[in-house]
Amino acid sequence: MSTTAPHVRPRVVTTVAEVREIVAAERAVGHTISLTPTLGALHDGHLSHLAHAGKIADTRFVSIFVNPLQFGPSEDLDKYPRTLDDDLDKLAAIGVPYVFAPSVDEMYPGGEPDVHVTAGRVGSLYEGHSRPGHFDGVLTVVAKLLLIVTPDFVTFGNKDAQQQFLVRQMVRDLNIAVSVEAIETVREHDGLALSSRNRFLDEKERRAARSLSLALEAAASSADRGIDSVIAAAQGTLMGEALVELDYLKIVRPETFLPVDDDYRGPALVLVAARVGTTRLIDNERITLAG
Repeated sequence: MSTTAPHVRPRVVTTVAEVREIVAAERAVGHTISLTPTLGALHDGHLSHLAHAGKIADTRFVSIFVNPLQFGPSEDLDKYPRTLDDDLDKLAAIGVPYVFAPSVDEMYPGGEPDVHVTAGRVGSLYEGHSRPGHFDGVLTVVAKLLLIVTPDFVTFGNKDAQQQFLVRQMVRDLNIAVSVEAIETVREHDGLALSSRNRFLDEKERRAARSLSLALEAAASSADRGIDSVIAAAQGTLMGEALVELDYLKIVRPETFLPVDDDYRGPALVLVAARVGTTRLIDNERITLAG
């Protein structure tokens, strides 16, 4: 539905006030709006979000903001890639008209905000257990972006399944008027899920990283034999890679994101997180437990 001419760089907006002016003008002519929140370092996974957004909305916004609230003190905030020029070229090629790229001071005037969104019980599990406070930081910035852009649609990827679940929960619990659009995981030719952090892997680590998707494939192939077989198959695959340090392997119910019982049968989600060299990666796969 987007009619912006291709290969024209998006207008880069850096202030909340300017975003609101643009949104008011777009609304005045009856346009619907989508938002794709990102940390930048865009890849084909992000572009798949925007391909979907172009089908459902008249005007597409991309936010590019490396949010300090979601990085812990020992994490890679300073190392996280910042590639705005390259990102703008990629967005120009698909006709995205607006990029909201605020400074930290613009998003958090006066420093870290006193008021945060709290992610609740599920926010303290899995990624939240390994990265305390991470999801509080994610939900706080997402809430701010939704209030600034007021989109009709917001896109979140299935690769970050726990994040997507918590955003849906926040939208529901806080009565935010937006449709959360789920975007399928985009993978490289060998199955590795696309991530901005993949660029930190050297050649050996890159080969080892494939074990995450192979472990998920093994889990799915074992789902008809029950939960113990699923865990054993996935762990066996990961243990074969010396460069892979497993953080967690969990099987959860998609509708609650809580761990399944030992006798559970039905739809489930296998979550995996591991460190490959110094790079932390996550992935997941939907399965149906039987047996």
